[in-house]
Amino acid sequence: MCIPDKIQKGSFDMKNFEKYTRQYFPVENPPMRWAQKDYVDHPPIWCSVDLRDGNQALINPMTLDEKLDFFTYLVKIGFKEIEVGFPAASETEYEFCRALIEKNLIPDDVTIQVLTQSREHIIKKTFEALKGAKNAIVHLYNSTSVSQREQVFRKEKNEIIDIAKMGAELCKKYRQNAEGNYRFEYSPESFTGTEPEFAAEICNEVIKIWEPTVDNKVIINLPVTVSHSMPHVYANQVEYMCDNLLNRENLIISLHPHNDRGCAVADSEMGLLAGADRIEGTLFGNGERTGNVDIVTLAMNMFSQGVNPELNFENLPEIVAEYEKITDMAVYDRQPYSGKLVFAAFSGSHQDAIAKGMNWRKEKNCQHWTVPYLPIDPEDVGRVYEADVIRINSQSGKGGIGYILENQFGIFMPKNMKETVGYMVKGVSDNAHRELQPSEVYDIFEEHFINNTSPVKLKEAHYKQLGEGGIESNVTIEYNGKIMNDSATGNGRLNAVSETIQNMLDLEYTLHTYTEHAMEEKTSSKAVSYVGIKDKNGNNFWGVGIATDIIDSSLKALTSAVNNMLNA
Repeated sequence: MCIPDKIQKGSFDMKNFEKYTRQYFPVENPPMRWAQKDYVDHPPIWCSVDLRDGNQALINPMTLDEKLDFFTYLVKIGFKEIEVGFPAASETEYEFCRALIEKNLIPDDVTIQVLTQSREHIIKKTFEALKGAKNAIVHLYNSTSVSQREQVFRKEKNEIIDIAKMGAELCKKYRQNAEGNYRFEYSPESFTGTEPEFAAEICNEVIKIWEPTVDNKVIINLPVTVSHSMPHVYANQVEYMCDNLLNRENLIISLHPHNDRGCAVADSEMGLLAGADRIEGTLFGNGERTGNVDIVTLAMNMFSQGVNPELNFENLPEIVAEYEKITDMAVYDRQPYSGKLVFAAFSGSHQDAIAKGMNWRKEKNCQHWTVPYLPIDPEDVGRVYEADVIRINSQSGKGGIGYILENQFGIFMPKNMKETVGYMVKGVSDNAHRELQPSEVYDIFEEHFINNTSPVKLKEAHYKQLGEGGIESNVTIEYNGKIMNDSATGNGRLNAVSETIQNMLDLEYTLHTYTEHAMEEKTSSKAVSYVGIKDKNGNNFWGVGIATDIIDSSLKALTSAVNNMLNA
Protein backbone atom coordinates (compact mmCIF):
# COMPACT_ATOMS: atom_id res chain seq x y z
CA MET A 1 0.00 0.00 0.00
CA CYS A 2 1.34 3.45 -0.93
CA ILE A 3 1.39 5.89 1.99
CA PRO A 4 1.45 9.60 1.06
CA ASP A 5 4.53 11.53 2.17
CA LYS A 6 2.46 13.88 4.35
CA ILE A 7 1.01 11.01 6.38
CA GLN A 8 3.83 8.68 7.37
CA LYS A 9 3.02 5.37 9.01
CA GLY A 10 3.27 5.73 12.77
CA SER A 11 3.02 9.53 12.72
CA PHE A 12 -0.34 10.42 14.22
CA ASP A 13 0.13 13.98 15.51
CA MET A 14 -1.67 16.98 14.00
CA LYS A 15 0.98 19.63 14.21
CA ASN A 16 -1.15 22.74 14.60
CA PHE A 17 -3.31 21.71 17.54
CA GLU A 18 -1.51 24.09 19.94
CA LYS A 19 -2.85 27.18 18.16
CA TYR A 20 -6.37 26.41 19.41
CA THR A 21 -7.73 27.41 22.79
CA ARG A 22 -11.08 27.47 24.52
CA GLN A 23 -13.28 30.33 23.38
CA TYR A 24 -16.12 29.72 25.81
CA PHE A 25 -16.65 30.92 29.38
CA PRO A 26 -17.82 28.20 31.76
CA VAL A 27 -20.06 29.16 34.65
CA GLU A 28 -18.17 29.11 37.92
CA ASN A 29 -19.52 26.64 40.50
CA PRO A 30 -22.66 25.83 38.47
CA PRO A 31 -25.58 24.40 40.47
CA MET A 32 -26.30 21.89 37.65
CA ARG A 33 -29.87 21.25 38.78
CA TRP A 34 -30.59 20.16 35.21
CA ALA A 35 -28.29 17.16 35.63
CA GLN A 36 -30.75 15.62 38.11
CA LYS A 37 -33.27 15.11 35.27
CA ASP A 38 -32.96 12.24 32.82
CA TYR A 39 -35.24 13.25 29.95
CA VAL A 40 -37.22 16.13 28.47
CA ASP A 41 -40.76 15.52 29.73
CA HIS A 42 -42.68 18.04 27.61
CA PRO A 43 -42.21 19.62 24.19
CA PRO A 44 -40.77 23.10 23.81
CA ILE A 45 -42.29 25.88 21.76
CA TRP A 46 -41.03 25.08 18.28
CA CYS A 47 -39.88 27.74 15.83
CA SER A 48 -38.82 26.70 12.34
CA VAL A 49 -36.04 28.79 10.84
CA ASP A 50 -35.92 26.79 7.58
CA LEU A 51 -37.06 29.82 5.58
CA ARG A 52 -34.37 32.11 6.98
CA ASP A 53 -31.36 30.32 8.46
CA GLY A 54 -31.97 27.23 6.34
CA ASN A 55 -32.59 29.21 3.16
CA GLN A 56 -29.46 31.34 3.45
CA ALA A 57 -27.42 28.14 3.74
CA LEU A 58 -28.61 26.78 0.37
CA ILE A 59 -26.36 26.90 -2.68
CA ASN A 60 -29.38 28.03 -4.65
CA PRO A 61 -31.79 29.85 -2.31
CA MET A 62 -35.48 29.09 -2.69
CA THR A 63 -37.64 30.98 -5.15
CA LEU A 64 -40.70 32.85 -3.95
CA ASP A 65 -43.01 30.02 -5.00
CA GLU A 66 -40.80 27.43 -3.28
CA LYS A 67 -40.81 29.50 -0.10
CA LEU A 68 -44.61 29.76 -0.19
CA ASP A 69 -44.91 25.99 -0.67
CA PHE A 70 -42.44 25.32 2.16
CA PHE A 71 -44.27 27.70 4.51
CA THR A 72 -47.55 25.91 3.81
CA TYR A 73 -45.90 22.55 4.47
CA LEU A 74 -44.37 23.73 7.77
CA VAL A 75 -47.84 24.80 8.86
CA LYS A 76 -49.16 21.37 7.88
CA ILE A 77 -46.54 19.69 10.08
CA GLY A 78 -47.70 21.77 13.03
CA PHE A 79 -45.30 24.69 13.47
CA LYS A 80 -46.97 27.66 15.17
CA GLU A 81 -43.95 29.95 14.94
CA ILE A 82 -42.02 30.27 11.66
CA GLU A 83 -39.16 32.64 10.98
CA VAL A 84 -39.76 33.82 7.43
CA GLY A 85 -36.62 35.83 6.82
CA PHE A 86 -34.68 39.05 7.17
CA PRO A 87 -36.99 41.35 5.17
CA ALA A 88 -34.69 44.37 5.30
CA ALA A 89 -31.73 42.37 3.98
CA SER A 90 -33.00 41.78 0.43
CA GLU A 91 -35.96 42.51 -1.80
CA THR A 92 -36.68 38.77 -2.14
CA GLU A 93 -37.04 38.39 1.61
CA TYR A 94 -39.23 41.48 1.78
CA GLU A 95 -41.49 40.29 -1.04
CA PHE A 96 -41.90 36.88 0.58
CA CYS A 97 -43.05 38.42 3.83
CA ARG A 98 -45.48 40.68 1.96
CA ALA A 99 -46.80 37.77 -0.13
CA LEU A 100 -47.62 35.74 2.98
CA ILE A 101 -49.57 38.65 4.44
CA GLU A 102 -51.27 39.91 1.28
CA LYS A 103 -52.28 36.43 0.08
CA ASN A 104 -53.67 35.71 3.55
CA LEU A 105 -51.58 32.53 3.84
CA ILE A 106 -50.85 32.82 7.56
CA PRO A 107 -53.38 30.98 9.75
CA ASP A 108 -54.64 32.94 12.76
CA ASP A 109 -52.88 30.56 15.16
CA VAL A 110 -49.49 30.87 13.40
CA THR A 111 -46.98 33.62 14.17
CA ILE A 112 -44.37 34.72 11.65
CA GLN A 113 -40.97 35.84 12.89
CA VAL A 114 -38.60 38.28 11.21
CA LEU A 115 -34.98 39.06 11.97
CA THR A 116 -33.48 42.53 12.28
CA GLN A 117 -30.19 44.07 13.25
CA SER A 118 -30.08 46.91 15.76
CA ARG A 119 -30.02 49.68 13.12
CA GLU A 120 -32.83 52.18 12.62
CA HIS A 121 -33.33 51.96 8.84
CA ILE A 122 -33.38 48.15 9.07
CA ILE A 123 -35.86 48.15 11.94
CA LYS A 124 -38.07 50.63 10.08
CA LYS A 125 -38.19 48.48 6.93
CA THR A 126 -38.81 45.38 9.05
CA PHE A 127 -41.98 46.92 10.47
CA GLU A 128 -43.02 48.02 6.99
CA ALA A 129 -42.69 44.41 5.82
CA LEU A 130 -44.97 43.28 8.66
CA LYS A 131 -47.80 45.72 7.93
CA GLY A 132 -51.08 43.81 8.04
CA ALA A 133 -49.72 40.79 9.89
CA LYS A 134 -51.99 39.64 12.69
CA ASN A 135 -49.27 37.97 14.77
CA ALA A 136 -45.54 38.55 14.50
CA ILE A 137 -42.29 38.27 16.41
CA VAL A 138 -39.64 40.92 15.78
CA HIS A 139 -36.29 39.27 16.44
CA LEU A 140 -33.60 41.81 17.34
CA TYR A 141 -29.94 40.79 17.67
CA ASN A 142 -26.44 42.12 18.02
CA SER A 143 -23.14 40.33 18.57
CA THR A 144 -21.78 40.14 22.10
CA SER A 145 -18.87 37.67 22.11
CA VAL A 146 -15.31 38.66 22.94
CA SER A 147 -14.08 37.91 19.42
CA GLN A 148 -16.89 39.93 17.81
CA ARG A 149 -16.43 42.86 20.19
CA GLU A 150 -12.67 42.97 19.68
CA GLN A 151 -12.27 42.02 16.03
CA VAL A 152 -15.46 43.03 14.23
CA PHE A 153 -16.91 46.00 16.09
CA ARG A 154 -13.84 47.08 18.09
CA LYS A 155 -16.11 48.35 20.85
CA GLU A 156 -16.17 48.10 24.61
CA LYS A 157 -18.91 46.32 26.54
CA ASN A 158 -20.82 49.52 27.31
CA GLU A 159 -20.88 50.39 23.58
CA ILE A 160 -22.25 46.94 22.71
CA ILE A 161 -24.95 47.40 25.35
CA ASP A 162 -25.84 50.76 23.82
CA ILE A 163 -26.38 49.08 20.43
CA ALA A 164 -28.82 46.63 22.00
CA LYS A 165 -30.65 49.32 23.95
CA MET A 166 -31.00 51.52 20.87
CA GLY A 167 -32.56 48.65 18.91
CA ALA A 168 -34.89 47.75 21.77
CA GLU A 169 -36.10 51.36 22.03
CA LEU A 170 -36.69 51.59 18.28
CA CYS A 171 -38.64 48.34 18.21
CA LYS A 172 -40.81 49.59 21.03
CA LYS A 173 -41.37 52.91 19.22
CA TYR A 174 -42.38 51.33 15.92
CA ARG A 175 -44.67 48.82 17.61
CA GLN A 176 -46.78 51.67 19.01
CA ASN A 177 -48.08 52.38 15.49
CA ALA A 178 -48.47 48.76 14.43
CA GLU A 179 -51.93 47.22 14.27
CA GLY A 180 -51.08 43.58 14.80
CA ASN A 181 -50.06 41.58 17.84
CA TYR A 182 -46.28 42.01 17.81
CA ARG A 183 -43.97 40.38 20.31
CA PHE A 184 -40.24 40.88 20.78
CA GLU A 185 -37.25 38.56 20.81
CA TYR A 186 -33.67 39.45 21.61
CA SER A 187 -30.52 37.41 20.85
CA PRO A 188 -27.05 38.16 22.19
CA GLU A 189 -25.50 36.71 19.03
CA SER A 190 -22.45 34.49 19.66
CA PHE A 191 -23.79 33.87 23.15
CA THR A 192 -21.53 30.84 23.64
CA GLY A 193 -18.44 33.02 23.21
CA THR A 194 -19.75 35.66 25.62
CA GLU A 195 -19.00 35.90 29.32
CA PRO A 196 -22.19 34.73 31.12
CA GLU A 197 -22.20 37.83 33.34
CA PHE A 198 -22.09 40.14 30.34
CA ALA A 199 -24.73 38.14 28.45
CA ALA A 200 -27.07 38.49 31.42
CA GLU A 201 -26.29 42.19 31.76
CA ILE A 202 -27.07 43.08 28.16
CA CYS A 203 -30.22 40.94 28.09
CA ASN A 204 -31.45 42.60 31.29
CA GLU A 205 -31.00 46.06 29.75
CA VAL A 206 -33.23 44.99 26.87
CA ILE A 207 -35.75 43.41 29.24
CA LYS A 208 -36.02 46.68 31.20
CA ILE A 209 -36.92 48.54 28.01
CA TRP A 210 -39.45 46.00 26.74
CA GLU A 211 -41.14 45.50 30.15
CA PRO A 212 -42.55 42.00 29.62
CA THR A 213 -45.81 40.97 31.26
CA VAL A 214 -47.70 37.72 31.61
CA ASP A 215 -49.77 38.71 28.54
CA ASN A 216 -46.84 40.08 26.57
CA LYS A 217 -43.85 37.86 27.22
CA VAL A 218 -40.42 38.59 25.79
CA ILE A 219 -38.31 35.91 24.13
CA ILE A 220 -34.65 35.83 25.12
CA ASN A 221 -32.82 33.67 22.63
CA LEU A 222 -29.46 32.12 23.58
CA PRO A 223 -27.86 31.02 20.32
CA VAL A 224 -25.06 28.55 19.89
CA THR A 225 -23.95 30.73 16.98
CA VAL A 226 -20.72 28.78 16.99
CA SER A 227 -20.43 25.61 19.04
CA HIS A 228 -17.35 25.93 21.24
CA SER A 229 -17.95 23.58 24.16
CA MET A 230 -19.32 20.28 25.33
CA PRO A 231 -23.11 20.30 25.83
CA HIS A 232 -23.02 20.36 29.62
CA VAL A 233 -21.12 23.67 29.51
CA TYR A 234 -23.91 25.17 27.41
CA ALA A 235 -26.53 23.77 29.79
CA ASN A 236 -24.77 25.49 32.70
CA GLN A 237 -24.78 28.75 30.74
CA VAL A 238 -28.50 28.42 30.04
CA GLU A 239 -29.23 27.64 33.68
CA TYR A 240 -27.16 30.66 34.72
CA MET A 241 -29.21 32.91 32.44
CA CYS A 242 -32.48 31.52 33.77
CA ASP A 243 -31.27 32.30 37.30
CA ASN A 244 -30.00 35.81 36.53
CA LEU A 245 -32.45 37.37 34.08
CA LEU A 246 -34.94 39.92 35.33
CA ASN A 247 -38.66 39.16 35.27
CA ARG A 248 -37.98 35.49 34.47
CA GLU A 249 -41.63 34.50 34.91
CA ASN A 250 -42.56 36.71 31.94
CA LEU A 251 -39.74 35.52 29.69
CA ILE A 252 -39.55 32.72 27.18
CA ILE A 253 -36.01 31.34 27.07
CA SER A 254 -35.22 30.18 23.56
CA LEU A 255 -32.30 28.18 22.15
CA HIS A 256 -30.84 28.35 18.65
CA PRO A 257 -28.06 25.72 18.48
CA HIS A 258 -25.71 25.27 15.55
CA ASN A 259 -23.90 22.02 14.97
CA ASP A 260 -20.18 22.83 14.59
CA ARG A 261 -19.18 20.13 17.08
CA GLY A 262 -21.99 17.75 16.14
CA CYS A 263 -23.68 18.52 19.45
CA ALA A 264 -26.74 20.57 18.42
CA VAL A 265 -29.27 17.96 19.53
CA ALA A 266 -27.43 17.35 22.81
CA ASP A 267 -27.08 21.11 23.38
CA SER A 268 -30.83 21.48 22.87
CA GLU A 269 -31.83 18.61 25.12
CA MET A 270 -29.54 19.69 27.95
CA GLY A 271 -30.55 23.31 27.46
CA LEU A 272 -34.21 22.34 27.81
CA LEU A 273 -33.38 20.45 31.01
CA ALA A 274 -31.63 23.62 32.21
CA GLY A 275 -34.80 25.69 31.92
CA ALA A 276 -35.25 26.72 28.28
CA ASP A 277 -38.79 26.91 26.89
CA ARG A 278 -38.32 27.17 23.15
CA ILE A 279 -36.23 25.78 20.27
CA GLU A 280 -35.33 27.40 16.97
CA GLY A 281 -34.16 24.89 14.38
CA THR A 282 -34.65 23.39 10.95
CA LEU A 283 -35.95 20.20 9.42
CA PHE A 284 -33.05 17.76 9.10
CA GLY A 285 -30.59 20.34 10.48
CA ASN A 286 -29.96 22.43 7.38
CA GLY A 287 -28.27 25.74 8.24
CA GLU A 288 -25.05 27.73 8.15
CA ARG A 289 -21.79 25.71 8.13
CA THR A 290 -22.56 22.34 9.75
CA GLY A 291 -26.18 23.33 10.20
CA ASN A 292 -28.75 24.03 12.89
CA VAL A 293 -30.36 21.64 15.31
CA ASP A 294 -32.36 18.96 13.50
CA ILE A 295 -35.90 19.44 14.79
CA VAL A 296 -37.01 16.07 13.42
CA THR A 297 -34.36 14.27 15.47
CA LEU A 298 -35.02 16.35 18.56
CA ALA A 299 -38.78 15.85 18.38
CA MET A 300 -38.50 12.14 17.67
CA ASN A 301 -36.12 11.70 20.60
CA MET A 302 -38.94 12.99 22.79
CA PHE A 303 -41.44 10.77 21.01
CA SER A 304 -39.25 7.72 21.69
CA GLN A 305 -39.50 8.48 25.43
CA GLY A 306 -43.31 8.60 25.38
CA VAL A 307 -43.57 12.41 25.06
CA ASN A 308 -45.86 13.93 22.44
CA PRO A 309 -43.68 16.42 20.51
CA GLU A 310 -46.80 18.18 19.14
CA LEU A 311 -45.38 18.12 15.62
CA ASN A 312 -46.64 15.61 13.07
CA PHE A 313 -43.86 13.42 11.69
CA GLU A 314 -46.10 10.41 11.01
CA ASN A 315 -45.12 10.41 7.32
CA LEU A 316 -41.39 11.05 7.27
CA PRO A 317 -40.90 9.67 3.74
CA GLU A 318 -43.28 12.33 2.42
CA ILE A 319 -41.60 15.06 4.47
CA VAL A 320 -38.16 14.01 3.22
CA ALA A 321 -39.38 14.01 -0.38
CA GLU A 322 -40.99 17.44 -0.03
CA TYR A 323 -37.90 18.87 1.66
CA GLU A 324 -35.52 17.48 -0.96
CA LYS A 325 -37.71 18.73 -3.81
CA ILE A 326 -37.91 22.29 -2.48
CA THR A 327 -34.37 22.74 -1.16
CA ASP A 328 -32.42 20.53 -3.57
CA MET A 329 -30.69 19.15 -0.47
CA ALA A 330 -30.37 15.42 0.29
CA VAL A 331 -31.26 13.76 3.56
CA TYR A 332 -28.37 11.45 4.48
CA ASP A 333 -29.14 7.72 4.43
CA ARG A 334 -28.20 7.43 8.12
CA GLN A 335 -29.89 10.64 9.30
CA PRO A 336 -31.61 9.71 12.60
CA TYR A 337 -35.23 8.63 12.08
CA SER A 338 -35.34 10.16 8.57
CA GLY A 339 -32.65 8.39 6.54
CA LYS A 340 -33.76 5.55 4.32
CA LEU A 341 -31.40 3.08 6.04
CA VAL A 342 -31.94 3.94 9.71
CA PHE A 343 -34.46 1.15 10.25
CA ALA A 344 -32.43 -1.30 8.18
CA ALA A 345 -30.49 -4.11 9.79
CA PHE A 346 -27.69 -5.75 7.79
CA SER A 347 -25.88 -7.43 10.69
CA GLY A 348 -26.95 -11.01 11.25
CA SER A 349 -27.16 -10.70 15.04
CA HIS A 350 -29.22 -7.51 14.73
CA GLN A 351 -31.57 -9.15 12.25
CA ASP A 352 -32.04 -12.15 14.49
CA ALA A 353 -32.80 -10.00 17.53
CA ILE A 354 -35.23 -7.79 15.59
CA ALA A 355 -37.05 -10.79 14.18
CA LYS A 356 -37.39 -12.35 17.64
CA GLY A 357 -38.50 -9.03 19.07
CA MET A 358 -41.20 -8.64 16.44
CA ASN A 359 -42.45 -12.15 17.12
CA TRP A 360 -42.39 -11.48 20.87
CA ARG A 361 -44.67 -8.47 20.36
CA LYS A 362 -47.16 -10.62 18.47
CA GLU A 363 -47.07 -13.41 21.04
CA LYS A 364 -47.37 -11.16 24.10
CA ASN A 365 -49.57 -8.43 22.56
CA CYS A 366 -47.13 -5.88 24.01
CA GLN A 367 -48.39 -2.40 24.85
CA HIS A 368 -44.96 -0.74 24.87
CA TRP A 369 -42.28 -0.82 22.18
CA THR A 370 -39.14 -2.66 23.32
CA VAL A 371 -37.88 -4.33 20.13
CA PRO A 372 -34.06 -4.71 20.20
CA TYR A 373 -32.07 -2.31 18.02
CA LEU A 374 -35.12 -0.24 17.01
CA PRO A 375 -35.74 2.78 19.27
CA ILE A 376 -39.17 3.38 17.70
CA ASP A 377 -41.70 1.46 15.64
CA PRO A 378 -40.95 2.32 11.97
CA GLU A 379 -44.68 2.34 11.25
CA ASP A 380 -45.08 5.38 13.51
CA VAL A 381 -43.15 7.50 10.99
CA GLY A 382 -44.64 6.01 7.85
CA ARG A 383 -42.10 3.26 7.28
CA VAL A 384 -42.80 -0.45 6.68
CA TYR A 385 -41.22 -3.43 8.43
CA GLU A 386 -40.90 -5.63 5.37
CA ALA A 387 -39.15 -3.02 3.27
CA ASP A 388 -37.10 -1.30 5.94
CA VAL A 389 -36.27 -3.34 8.99
CA ILE A 390 -34.42 -6.32 7.53
CA ARG A 391 -31.94 -5.74 4.70
CA ILE A 392 -30.19 -8.72 3.13
CA ASN A 393 -26.55 -8.69 2.08
CA SER A 394 -23.38 -10.67 2.75
CA GLN A 395 -23.42 -9.51 6.41
CA SER A 396 -26.92 -10.79 7.06
CA GLY A 397 -27.79 -13.67 9.33
CA LYS A 398 -30.22 -16.54 9.43
CA GLY A 399 -32.60 -14.61 11.69
CA GLY A 400 -33.09 -11.74 9.26
CA ILE A 401 -33.44 -14.02 6.25
CA GLY A 402 -35.90 -16.15 8.17
CA TYR A 403 -37.87 -13.06 9.15
CA ILE A 404 -38.17 -11.96 5.51
CA LEU A 405 -39.40 -15.39 4.43
CA GLU A 406 -41.82 -15.64 7.34
CA ASN A 407 -43.39 -12.19 7.21
CA GLN A 408 -43.48 -11.65 3.47
CA PHE A 409 -43.89 -15.14 2.07
CA GLY A 410 -45.38 -17.30 4.82
CA ILE A 411 -42.36 -19.65 4.99
CA PHE A 412 -41.66 -20.85 8.56
CA MET A 413 -38.54 -22.98 8.30
CA PRO A 414 -37.43 -25.41 11.03
CA LYS A 415 -34.85 -23.77 13.25
CA ASN A 416 -31.95 -25.97 12.09
CA MET A 417 -32.77 -25.30 8.41
CA LYS A 418 -32.30 -21.53 8.77
CA GLU A 419 -28.52 -21.79 8.97
CA THR A 420 -28.28 -23.64 5.64
CA VAL A 421 -30.58 -21.14 3.92
CA GLY A 422 -28.78 -18.21 5.53
CA TYR A 423 -25.36 -19.24 4.21
CA MET A 424 -26.79 -19.84 0.76
CA VAL A 425 -28.47 -16.42 0.50
CA LYS A 426 -25.43 -14.61 1.93
CA GLY A 427 -23.23 -16.39 -0.61
CA VAL A 428 -25.36 -15.12 -3.49
CA SER A 429 -25.22 -11.57 -2.12
CA ASP A 430 -21.46 -11.82 -1.57
CA ASN A 431 -20.81 -12.99 -5.14
CA ALA A 432 -23.11 -10.31 -6.57
CA HIS A 433 -21.52 -7.62 -4.34
CA ARG A 434 -24.89 -6.08 -3.62
CA GLU A 435 -27.95 -6.12 -1.40
CA LEU A 436 -30.75 -8.57 -2.24
CA GLN A 437 -34.39 -7.61 -2.38
CA PRO A 438 -36.94 -9.76 -0.48
CA SER A 439 -38.27 -11.16 -3.76
CA GLU A 440 -34.75 -12.28 -4.68
CA VAL A 441 -34.39 -14.02 -1.31
CA TYR A 442 -37.56 -15.97 -2.01
CA ASP A 443 -36.41 -16.80 -5.54
CA ILE A 444 -33.18 -18.30 -4.16
CA PHE A 445 -35.15 -20.28 -1.59
CA GLU A 446 -37.61 -21.51 -4.19
CA GLU A 447 -34.92 -22.49 -6.70
CA HIS A 448 -32.94 -24.57 -4.20
CA PHE A 449 -35.57 -26.09 -1.95
CA ILE A 450 -39.17 -26.00 -3.20
CA ASN A 451 -40.64 -28.86 -5.25
CA ASN A 452 -37.34 -29.86 -6.86
CA THR A 453 -37.84 -32.58 -9.50
CA SER A 454 -34.35 -33.25 -10.85
CA PRO A 455 -32.96 -35.86 -11.10
CA VAL A 456 -35.79 -37.60 -9.15
CA LYS A 457 -39.42 -36.93 -9.96
CA LEU A 458 -42.15 -38.70 -7.98
CA LYS A 459 -44.80 -40.00 -10.39
CA GLU A 460 -47.12 -42.05 -8.13
CA ALA A 461 -47.37 -43.43 -4.62
CA HIS A 462 -49.94 -45.95 -3.35
CA TYR A 463 -50.28 -47.24 0.19
CA LYS A 464 -51.47 -50.39 1.97
CA GLN A 465 -52.17 -50.54 5.70
CA LEU A 466 -50.30 -53.41 7.38
CA GLY A 467 -50.79 -54.89 10.78
CA GLU A 468 -49.43 -53.19 13.91
CA GLY A 469 -49.59 -49.72 12.26
CA GLY A 470 -47.12 -50.29 9.44
CA ILE A 471 -47.54 -48.87 5.93
CA GLU A 472 -46.46 -50.43 2.64
CA SER A 473 -45.87 -48.00 -0.24
CA ASN A 474 -45.68 -48.70 -3.93
CA VAL A 475 -43.75 -45.88 -5.55
CA THR A 476 -43.10 -44.91 -9.14
CA ILE A 477 -40.38 -42.37 -9.89
CA GLU A 478 -38.63 -40.97 -12.92
CA TYR A 479 -34.87 -40.88 -12.45
CA ASN A 480 -32.78 -39.21 -15.15
CA GLY A 481 -35.54 -39.99 -17.66
CA LYS A 482 -35.90 -43.64 -16.56
CA ILE A 483 -39.13 -44.91 -14.97
CA MET A 484 -38.58 -47.02 -11.85
CA ASN A 485 -41.00 -48.77 -9.48
CA ASP A 486 -40.60 -50.54 -6.16
CA SER A 487 -42.23 -51.15 -2.78
CA ALA A 488 -41.09 -50.90 0.83
CA THR A 489 -42.55 -50.59 4.32
CA GLY A 490 -42.32 -47.95 6.98
CA ASN A 491 -44.03 -46.64 10.10
CA GLY A 492 -45.92 -44.02 8.09
CA ARG A 493 -46.52 -42.85 4.52
CA LEU A 494 -43.51 -40.49 4.41
CA ASN A 495 -41.21 -43.05 5.99
CA ALA A 496 -42.42 -45.81 3.67
CA VAL A 497 -41.86 -43.69 0.55
CA SER A 498 -38.43 -42.69 1.86
CA GLU A 499 -37.46 -46.35 2.32
CA THR A 500 -38.69 -47.18 -1.17
CA ILE A 501 -36.65 -44.41 -2.80
CA GLN A 502 -33.53 -45.50 -0.91
CA ASN A 503 -34.01 -49.08 -2.15
CA MET A 504 -34.55 -48.04 -5.78
CA LEU A 505 -31.57 -45.66 -5.91
CA ASP A 506 -29.29 -47.55 -3.53
CA LEU A 507 -29.08 -44.54 -1.23
CA GLU A 508 -28.33 -44.34 2.48
CA TYR A 509 -29.64 -41.45 4.57
CA THR A 510 -31.59 -40.74 7.75
CA LEU A 511 -34.82 -38.72 7.78
CA HIS A 512 -34.35 -36.48 10.86
CA THR A 513 -36.75 -33.54 10.54
CA TYR A 514 -40.30 -33.12 9.35
CA THR A 515 -42.54 -30.11 9.97
CA GLU A 516 -45.56 -28.67 8.22
CA HIS A 517 -47.94 -25.71 8.30
CA ALA A 518 -50.57 -23.94 6.21
CA MET A 519 -49.38 -20.96 4.18
CA GLU A 520 -52.57 -19.01 4.90
CA GLU A 521 -55.12 -19.17 7.66
CA LYS A 522 -58.01 -20.50 5.58
CA THR A 523 -59.27 -23.95 4.63
CA SER A 524 -58.30 -23.63 0.94
CA SER A 525 -54.72 -22.65 1.70
CA LYS A 526 -51.70 -24.57 0.50
CA ALA A 527 -49.71 -26.81 2.82
CA VAL A 528 -45.96 -26.37 3.29
CA SER A 529 -43.79 -29.27 4.41
CA TYR A 530 -40.12 -29.29 5.35
CA VAL A 531 -37.93 -32.42 5.30
CA GLY A 532 -34.36 -32.74 6.52
CA ILE A 533 -32.18 -35.77 5.76
CA LYS A 534 -28.62 -36.67 6.79
CA ASP A 535 -26.29 -38.79 4.67
CA LYS A 536 -23.85 -41.38 6.04
CA ASN A 537 -21.15 -38.72 6.32
CA GLY A 538 -23.32 -36.50 8.53
CA ASN A 539 -24.16 -33.90 5.88
CA ASN A 540 -27.64 -32.32 6.10
CA PHE A 541 -29.88 -31.70 3.09
CA TRP A 542 -33.23 -29.94 3.02
CA GLY A 543 -36.30 -29.96 0.87
CA VAL A 544 -39.59 -28.06 0.89
CA GLY A 545 -42.88 -29.12 -0.65
CA ILE A 546 -45.87 -26.91 -1.36
CA ALA A 547 -49.18 -28.43 -2.45
CA THR A 548 -52.89 -28.22 -1.70
CA ASP A 549 -52.71 -31.67 -0.02
CA ILE A 550 -50.53 -32.23 3.04
CA ILE A 551 -49.43 -35.72 1.90
CA ASP A 552 -48.44 -34.37 -1.51
CA SER A 553 -46.48 -31.50 0.06
CA SER A 554 -44.59 -33.88 2.38
CA LEU A 555 -43.57 -36.14 -0.52
CA LYS A 556 -42.50 -33.16 -2.62
CA ALA A 557 -40.37 -32.01 0.32
CA LEU A 558 -38.78 -35.45 0.62
CA THR A 559 -37.88 -35.69 -3.08
CA SER A 560 -36.54 -32.11 -2.99
CA ALA A 561 -34.22 -33.08 -0.13
CA VAL A 562 -33.11 -36.24 -1.96
CA ASN A 563 -32.43 -34.25 -5.10
CA ASN A 564 -30.32 -31.74 -3.12
CA MET A 565 -28.30 -34.67 -1.76
CA LEU A 566 -27.86 -36.20 -5.23
CA ASN A 567 -26.87 -32.82 -6.72
CA ALA A 568 -24.38 -31.97 -3.96
